[in-house]
Amino acid sequence: MSFLSRTAATLLITMAAACPLQAESLDVRIGYLQWIPDQGPVLSNVIPEPDDAGLRGAELAMNDNSTTGKFLGQTYSLQSDVADTEEAAIAAFETMRESGLDLFVVNAPASTLKTLTEKAGDNTLIFNAGAKDDALRTGQCHVNLLHTMPSYSMLTDALGQWLNQRRWDEVFLITGPTEADKGWADAFHRSAKRFGLEIVEDKPWTFDADLRRTASKELPLFTQASDYDAVVVADVRGDFGEYVPFNTWLPRPVVGTQGMSPVTWHRVVESWGAAQLQNRFRELAGRDMNSEDYAAWTAVRSIGTAITDLNSASPAEIRNYLFSDKFQLAAFKGRKLTFRDWNGQLRQPIPLVHPRGLVARAPFEGFLHPNSQMDTLGFDRPESECRING
Repeated sequence: MSFLSRTAATLLITMAAACPLQAESLDVRIGYLQWIPDQGPVLSNVIPEPDDAGLRGAELAMNDNSTTGKFLGQTYSLQSDVADTEEAAIAAFETMRESGLDLFVVNAPASTLKTLTEKAGDNTLIFNAGAKDDALRTGQCHVNLLHTMPSYSMLTDALGQWLNQRRWDEVFLITGPTEADKGWADAFHRSAKRFGLEIVEDKPWTFDADLRRTASKELPLFTQASDYDAVVVADVRGDFGEYVPFNTWLPRPVVGTQGMSPVTWHRVVESWGAAQLQNRFRELAGRDMNSEDYAAWTAVRSIGTAITDLNSASPAEIRNYLFSDKFQLAAFKGRKLTFRDWNGQLRQPIPLVHPRGLVARAPFEGFLHPNSQMDTLGFDRPESECRING
Protein backbone atom coordinates (compact mmCIF):
# COMPACT_ATOMS: atom_id res chain seq x y z
CA MET A 1 0.00 0.00 0.00
CA SER A 2 1.41 3.39 -0.99
CA PHE A 3 2.00 6.18 1.48
CA LEU A 4 -0.96 8.15 0.05
CA SER A 5 -3.20 5.10 0.36
CA ARG A 6 -2.15 4.55 3.95
CA THR A 7 -2.76 8.22 4.73
CA ALA A 8 -6.21 8.11 3.15
CA ALA A 9 -7.08 4.96 5.07
CA THR A 10 -5.92 6.54 8.32
CA LEU A 11 -8.09 9.60 7.69
CA LEU A 12 -11.11 7.43 6.97
CA ILE A 13 -10.58 5.44 10.15
CA THR A 14 -10.16 8.65 12.15
CA MET A 15 -13.34 10.15 10.70
CA ALA A 16 -15.27 6.95 11.34
CA ALA A 17 -14.06 6.86 14.91
CA ALA A 18 -15.05 10.49 15.40
CA CYS A 19 -18.61 9.97 14.19
CA PRO A 20 -19.82 7.98 17.22
CA LEU A 21 -18.32 10.60 19.55
CA GLN A 22 -20.25 13.28 17.74
CA ALA A 23 -23.43 11.23 17.93
CA GLU A 24 -22.94 10.66 21.67
CA SER A 25 -22.36 14.31 22.54
CA LEU A 26 -24.63 15.38 25.39
CA ASP A 27 -26.10 18.81 26.12
CA VAL A 28 -26.98 19.11 29.81
CA ARG A 29 -29.22 21.97 30.92
CA ILE A 30 -29.84 22.67 34.59
CA GLY A 31 -32.24 25.22 36.04
CA TYR A 32 -31.44 27.20 39.18
CA LEU A 33 -34.34 28.93 40.92
CA GLN A 34 -34.15 31.16 43.98
CA TRP A 35 -36.69 33.05 46.03
CA ILE A 36 -35.93 34.29 49.53
CA PRO A 37 -38.77 36.15 51.28
CA ASP A 38 -38.07 39.59 52.70
CA GLN A 39 -37.12 39.03 56.34
CA GLY A 40 -37.98 42.58 57.38
CA PRO A 41 -35.73 44.80 59.50
CA VAL A 42 -33.21 42.94 61.65
CA LEU A 43 -32.70 44.30 65.14
CA SER A 44 -28.93 43.82 65.24
CA ASN A 45 -25.90 44.73 63.17
CA VAL A 46 -25.72 41.31 61.56
CA ILE A 47 -23.95 41.23 58.19
CA PRO A 48 -26.71 40.37 55.70
CA GLU A 49 -26.51 37.31 53.52
CA PRO A 50 -25.48 38.10 49.93
CA ASP A 51 -28.30 38.24 47.39
CA ASP A 52 -26.56 35.67 45.20
CA ALA A 53 -26.08 33.09 47.98
CA GLY A 54 -26.63 29.73 46.34
CA LEU A 55 -26.41 30.94 42.76
CA ARG A 56 -22.64 31.37 42.89
CA GLY A 57 -22.23 27.88 44.27
CA ALA A 58 -24.25 26.48 41.37
CA GLU A 59 -22.11 28.44 38.91
CA LEU A 60 -18.88 27.08 40.40
CA ALA A 61 -20.21 23.52 40.19
CA MET A 62 -21.17 24.08 36.55
CA ASN A 63 -17.57 25.11 35.88
CA ASP A 64 -16.38 21.92 37.61
CA ASN A 65 -18.82 19.79 35.61
CA SER A 66 -17.70 21.43 32.38
CA THR A 67 -14.03 20.72 33.13
CA THR A 68 -14.77 17.00 33.16
CA GLY A 69 -17.52 17.12 30.56
CA LYS A 70 -15.44 18.62 27.78
CA PHE A 71 -13.39 15.41 27.58
CA LEU A 72 -16.55 13.31 27.33
CA GLY A 73 -18.48 15.32 24.77
CA GLN A 74 -20.74 16.79 27.46
CA THR A 75 -21.65 20.48 27.58
CA TYR A 76 -23.30 22.09 30.60
CA SER A 77 -25.42 25.22 30.74
CA LEU A 78 -27.18 26.86 33.68
CA GLN A 79 -30.43 28.78 33.35
CA SER A 80 -31.00 30.79 36.53
CA ASP A 81 -33.71 33.02 37.93
CA VAL A 82 -33.59 34.93 41.23
CA ALA A 83 -37.22 35.91 41.77
CA ASP A 84 -38.64 38.82 43.77
CA THR A 85 -41.89 37.08 44.70
CA GLU A 86 -43.18 33.55 45.15
CA GLU A 87 -45.50 34.01 42.18
CA ALA A 88 -42.55 35.02 40.02
CA ALA A 89 -40.57 31.99 41.19
CA ILE A 90 -43.41 29.63 40.31
CA ALA A 91 -43.88 31.29 36.91
CA ALA A 92 -40.15 31.02 36.19
CA PHE A 93 -40.22 27.32 37.09
CA GLU A 94 -43.10 26.66 34.71
CA THR A 95 -41.38 28.62 31.93
CA MET A 96 -38.18 26.63 32.39
CA ARG A 97 -40.07 23.35 32.30
CA GLU A 98 -41.88 24.39 29.12
CA SER A 99 -38.49 25.08 27.55
CA GLY A 100 -37.46 21.49 28.22
CA LEU A 101 -35.59 21.72 31.53
CA ASP A 102 -36.15 18.80 33.88
CA LEU A 103 -33.20 19.12 36.29
CA PHE A 104 -33.58 21.85 38.93
CA VAL A 105 -31.75 23.23 41.95
CA VAL A 106 -34.06 25.32 44.15
CA ASN A 107 -33.26 27.69 47.01
CA ALA A 108 -36.67 28.64 48.37
CA PRO A 109 -38.87 28.16 51.46
CA ALA A 110 -40.50 24.79 52.10
CA SER A 111 -43.97 26.01 51.13
CA THR A 112 -42.71 27.19 47.74
CA LEU A 113 -40.76 24.00 47.26
CA LYS A 114 -43.90 21.94 47.88
CA THR A 115 -45.79 23.96 45.27
CA LEU A 116 -43.04 23.39 42.72
CA THR A 117 -42.94 19.63 43.32
CA GLU A 118 -46.71 19.45 42.91
CA LYS A 119 -46.44 21.24 39.56
CA ALA A 120 -43.47 19.17 38.40
CA GLY A 121 -44.02 16.19 36.19
CA ASP A 122 -42.89 12.65 36.88
CA ASN A 123 -39.77 13.28 34.80
CA THR A 124 -38.59 16.36 36.71
CA LEU A 125 -35.87 16.03 39.37
CA ILE A 126 -35.56 18.80 41.97
CA PHE A 127 -32.74 19.38 44.47
CA ASN A 128 -33.58 21.35 47.61
CA ALA A 129 -30.63 23.63 48.35
CA GLY A 130 -32.36 25.98 50.78
CA ALA A 131 -35.17 24.66 52.99
CA LYS A 132 -34.11 23.00 56.27
CA ASP A 133 -37.62 22.05 57.46
CA ASP A 134 -37.76 18.57 58.97
CA ALA A 135 -41.27 17.98 57.64
CA LEU A 136 -39.87 17.72 54.11
CA ARG A 137 -37.79 14.72 55.26
CA THR A 138 -40.27 12.99 57.57
CA GLY A 139 -43.80 13.17 56.18
CA GLN A 140 -44.05 15.60 53.26
CA CYS A 141 -41.59 13.80 51.01
CA HIS A 142 -41.79 13.74 47.22
CA VAL A 143 -40.41 10.97 45.09
CA ASN A 144 -38.42 13.36 42.87
CA LEU A 145 -37.19 15.74 45.57
CA LEU A 146 -33.65 15.37 46.96
CA HIS A 147 -32.07 17.51 49.67
CA THR A 148 -28.49 18.76 49.66
CA MET A 149 -29.22 21.30 52.42
CA PRO A 150 -29.06 19.60 55.84
CA SER A 151 -32.25 19.61 57.89
CA TYR A 152 -32.68 21.42 61.19
CA SER A 153 -32.48 18.06 62.97
CA MET A 154 -29.13 17.24 61.34
CA LEU A 155 -27.72 20.54 62.57
CA THR A 156 -29.12 20.25 66.09
CA ASP A 157 -28.11 16.58 66.36
CA ALA A 158 -24.54 17.65 65.58
CA LEU A 159 -24.78 20.19 68.40
CA GLY A 160 -26.44 17.66 70.71
CA GLN A 161 -23.66 15.13 70.15
CA TRP A 162 -21.04 17.75 70.91
CA LEU A 163 -22.76 18.88 74.13
CA ASN A 164 -23.17 15.27 75.22
CA GLN A 165 -19.52 14.54 74.47
CA ARG A 166 -18.43 17.52 76.59
CA ARG A 167 -20.83 16.50 79.37
CA TRP A 168 -22.53 19.89 79.19
CA ASP A 169 -25.88 18.30 79.88
CA GLU A 170 -27.93 21.19 81.30
CA VAL A 171 -28.74 24.00 78.90
CA PHE A 172 -30.68 27.26 78.85
CA LEU A 173 -32.66 27.60 75.59
CA ILE A 174 -33.71 30.94 74.10
CA THR A 175 -36.09 30.81 71.12
CA GLY A 176 -36.83 33.71 68.79
CA PRO A 177 -40.29 34.60 67.45
CA THR A 178 -40.03 33.53 63.80
CA GLU A 179 -41.21 30.23 62.31
CA ALA A 180 -37.60 29.40 61.43
CA ASP A 181 -36.60 29.99 65.07
CA LYS A 182 -39.35 27.66 66.25
CA GLY A 183 -38.37 25.04 63.67
CA TRP A 184 -34.77 25.15 64.89
CA ALA A 185 -35.86 25.02 68.55
CA ASP A 186 -38.24 22.09 67.93
CA ALA A 187 -35.38 20.20 66.33
CA PHE A 188 -33.15 20.95 69.31
CA HIS A 189 -35.82 19.68 71.72
CA ARG A 190 -35.72 16.38 69.84
CA SER A 191 -31.90 16.34 69.88
CA ALA A 192 -31.83 17.09 73.61
CA LYS A 193 -34.03 14.09 74.31
CA ARG A 194 -32.02 11.93 71.92
CA PHE A 195 -28.64 12.72 73.50
CA GLY A 196 -29.62 13.00 77.16
CA LEU A 197 -29.59 16.79 77.55
CA GLU A 198 -31.80 18.63 80.03
CA ILE A 199 -33.32 21.97 79.05
CA VAL A 200 -33.42 23.65 82.47
CA GLU A 201 -34.93 26.88 81.11
CA ASP A 202 -36.89 27.31 77.87
CA LYS A 203 -37.59 30.99 77.27
CA PRO A 204 -39.13 32.69 74.24
CA TRP A 205 -37.56 35.97 73.17
CA THR A 206 -40.36 38.53 73.21
CA PHE A 207 -38.45 41.80 73.27
CA ASP A 208 -38.29 44.20 70.33
CA ALA A 209 -35.80 46.64 71.81
CA ASP A 210 -32.57 47.67 70.09
CA LEU A 211 -30.00 45.62 71.99
CA ARG A 212 -27.11 47.66 70.71
CA ARG A 213 -27.69 49.95 73.70
CA THR A 214 -29.33 47.69 76.28
CA ALA A 215 -27.81 44.20 75.85
CA SER A 216 -25.57 44.45 78.91
CA LYS A 217 -28.62 45.21 81.08
CA GLU A 218 -31.34 43.09 79.48
CA LEU A 219 -29.56 39.80 78.81
CA PRO A 220 -28.07 39.09 82.27
CA LEU A 221 -31.54 39.43 83.79
CA PHE A 222 -33.13 37.37 81.00
CA THR A 223 -30.69 34.48 81.47
CA GLN A 224 -30.98 34.24 85.24
CA ALA A 225 -31.15 30.63 86.49
CA SER A 226 -29.64 28.62 89.29
CA ASP A 227 -27.22 26.81 87.00
CA TYR A 228 -26.66 25.64 83.42
CA ASP A 229 -23.73 24.43 81.37
CA ALA A 230 -24.41 26.34 78.15
CA VAL A 231 -26.88 28.75 76.56
CA VAL A 232 -28.48 27.54 73.34
CA VAL A 233 -29.84 30.24 71.03
CA ALA A 234 -32.44 29.71 68.29
CA ASP A 235 -32.32 32.99 66.35
CA VAL A 236 -32.00 32.07 62.70
CA ARG A 237 -31.99 35.54 61.17
CA GLY A 238 -30.01 37.24 63.96
CA ASP A 239 -32.42 39.53 65.79
CA PHE A 240 -30.82 39.19 69.22
CA GLY A 241 -28.51 36.19 69.28
CA GLU A 242 -25.37 38.12 68.41
CA TYR A 243 -25.62 39.94 71.75
CA VAL A 244 -26.01 36.85 73.95
CA PRO A 245 -22.31 35.85 74.17
CA PHE A 246 -20.56 37.50 77.13
CA ASN A 247 -23.85 38.95 78.41
CA THR A 248 -25.29 35.88 80.17
CA TRP A 249 -26.05 35.79 83.91
CA LEU A 250 -23.59 32.94 84.41
CA PRO A 251 -20.23 32.81 82.58
CA ARG A 252 -21.20 30.10 80.13
CA PRO A 253 -20.55 29.30 76.44
CA VAL A 254 -23.20 30.27 73.88
CA VAL A 255 -24.04 27.82 71.11
CA GLY A 256 -26.76 27.35 68.51
CA THR A 257 -27.49 29.81 65.75
CA GLN A 258 -24.96 32.18 67.35
CA GLY A 259 -21.74 31.62 69.26
CA MET A 260 -20.56 28.18 68.20
CA SER A 261 -22.89 27.03 65.43
CA PRO A 262 -23.56 23.83 63.48
CA VAL A 263 -23.53 24.79 59.79
CA THR A 264 -23.52 23.27 56.33
CA TRP A 265 -20.38 25.16 55.31
CA HIS A 266 -18.21 28.05 56.48
CA ARG A 267 -15.11 29.88 55.32
CA VAL A 268 -13.07 28.36 58.18
CA VAL A 269 -13.46 24.82 56.76
CA GLU A 270 -10.10 24.15 55.09
CA SER A 271 -9.18 20.46 55.56
CA TRP A 272 -9.40 17.67 52.96
CA GLY A 273 -8.77 20.03 50.06
CA ALA A 274 -11.49 22.47 51.12
CA ALA A 275 -9.06 25.40 50.98
CA GLN A 276 -8.77 24.84 47.24
CA LEU A 277 -12.56 24.95 46.87
CA GLN A 278 -12.72 28.08 49.01
CA ASN A 279 -10.11 29.82 46.86
CA ARG A 280 -11.83 28.92 43.61
CA PHE A 281 -15.11 30.22 44.96
CA ARG A 282 -13.56 33.53 46.06
CA GLU A 283 -12.10 33.98 42.58
CA LEU A 284 -15.55 33.43 41.08
CA ALA A 285 -17.75 35.36 43.51
CA GLY A 286 -15.46 37.84 45.25
CA ARG A 287 -16.68 36.67 48.67
CA ASP A 288 -16.62 33.64 50.96
CA MET A 289 -18.64 30.49 50.29
CA ASN A 290 -21.59 30.00 52.63
CA SER A 291 -24.03 27.18 53.38
CA GLU A 292 -26.44 28.02 50.55
CA ASP A 293 -23.56 28.14 48.07
CA TYR A 294 -22.30 24.77 49.26
CA ALA A 295 -25.74 23.15 49.09
CA ALA A 296 -26.20 24.36 45.51
CA TRP A 297 -22.67 23.27 44.62
CA THR A 298 -23.25 19.74 45.93
CA ALA A 299 -26.56 19.52 44.04
CA VAL A 300 -25.03 20.46 40.69
CA ARG A 301 -21.96 18.31 41.33
CA SER A 302 -24.21 15.34 42.18
CA ILE A 303 -25.90 15.76 38.82
CA GLY A 304 -22.54 16.04 37.06
CA THR A 305 -21.09 13.01 38.84
CA ALA A 306 -24.08 10.90 37.79
CA ILE A 307 -23.97 12.09 34.18
CA THR A 308 -20.23 11.39 33.94
CA ASP A 309 -20.82 7.75 34.81
CA LEU A 310 -24.11 7.32 32.96
CA ASN A 311 -23.46 9.48 29.88
CA SER A 312 -27.16 10.30 30.17
CA ALA A 313 -29.09 13.33 31.44
CA SER A 314 -32.31 11.40 32.04
CA PRO A 315 -33.75 12.51 35.41
CA ALA A 316 -35.00 8.98 36.12
CA GLU A 317 -31.59 7.44 35.43
CA ILE A 318 -29.83 10.13 37.47
CA ARG A 319 -32.21 9.59 40.38
CA ASN A 320 -31.70 5.83 40.36
CA TYR A 321 -27.95 6.26 40.17
CA LEU A 322 -27.86 8.71 43.09
CA PHE A 323 -29.65 6.17 45.29
CA SER A 324 -27.41 3.30 44.21
CA ASP A 325 -24.23 1.99 45.83
CA LYS A 326 -22.27 3.35 42.84
CA PHE A 327 -22.74 7.01 43.81
CA GLN A 328 -20.31 8.74 46.15
CA LEU A 329 -19.69 12.48 46.06
CA ALA A 330 -16.25 13.82 46.89
CA ALA A 331 -17.20 17.10 48.55
CA PHE A 332 -14.31 18.30 50.74
CA LYS A 333 -15.80 17.11 54.05
CA GLY A 334 -13.49 14.18 54.74
CA ARG A 335 -16.02 11.51 53.77
CA LYS A 336 -17.77 10.42 50.61
CA LEU A 337 -21.34 11.74 50.63
CA THR A 338 -24.37 9.63 49.71
CA PHE A 339 -28.16 10.06 49.59
CA ARG A 340 -30.59 8.43 52.03
CA ASP A 341 -32.88 6.32 49.93
CA TRP A 342 -35.92 6.78 52.17
CA ASN A 343 -36.17 10.59 52.12
CA GLY A 344 -33.62 11.88 49.60
CA GLN A 345 -31.40 13.63 52.17
CA LEU A 346 -27.68 13.92 51.41
CA ARG A 347 -25.65 12.43 54.24
CA GLN A 348 -22.84 14.76 55.24
CA PRO A 349 -20.67 15.73 58.22
CA ILE A 350 -21.64 18.95 59.99
CA PRO A 351 -18.93 21.47 60.96
CA LEU A 352 -19.32 23.27 64.28
CA VAL A 353 -17.73 26.68 63.97
CA HIS A 354 -17.36 30.09 65.51
CA PRO A 355 -16.86 33.13 63.27
CA ARG A 356 -13.10 32.69 63.10
CA GLY A 357 -12.44 29.00 63.57
CA LEU A 358 -13.53 25.39 63.24
CA VAL A 359 -14.27 23.77 66.61
CA ALA A 360 -15.22 20.23 65.63
CA ARG A 361 -16.97 18.12 63.00
CA ALA A 362 -19.93 15.83 63.67
CA PRO A 363 -20.69 12.94 63.82
CA PHE A 364 -18.39 12.06 66.69
CA GLU A 365 -16.82 8.80 67.80
CA GLY A 366 -18.98 6.88 70.23
CA PHE A 367 -22.28 7.59 68.49
CA LEU A 368 -22.85 4.35 66.63
CA HIS A 369 -25.19 3.29 63.84
CA PRO A 370 -25.66 -0.15 62.23
CA ASN A 371 -25.31 1.20 58.68
CA SER A 372 -23.73 4.66 58.52
CA GLN A 373 -22.45 6.82 61.36
CA MET A 374 -23.70 9.84 59.43
CA ASP A 375 -27.23 8.55 59.97
CA THR A 376 -26.84 9.53 63.63
CA LEU A 377 -27.49 13.06 62.35
CA GLY A 378 -31.12 13.81 61.54
CA PHE A 379 -34.15 11.55 61.27
CA ASP A 380 -33.19 7.94 60.72
CA ARG A 381 -35.20 5.53 58.56
CA PRO A 382 -37.42 4.23 61.42
CA GLU A 383 -38.20 7.81 62.48
CA SER A 384 -39.38 8.94 59.03
CA GLU A 385 -42.64 8.07 57.28
CA CYS A 386 -40.96 8.57 53.92
CA ARG A 387 -40.15 5.68 51.58
CA ILE A 388 -39.43 7.42 48.29
CA ASN A 389 -37.21 4.70 46.85
CA GLY A 390 -39.27 1.60 47.44
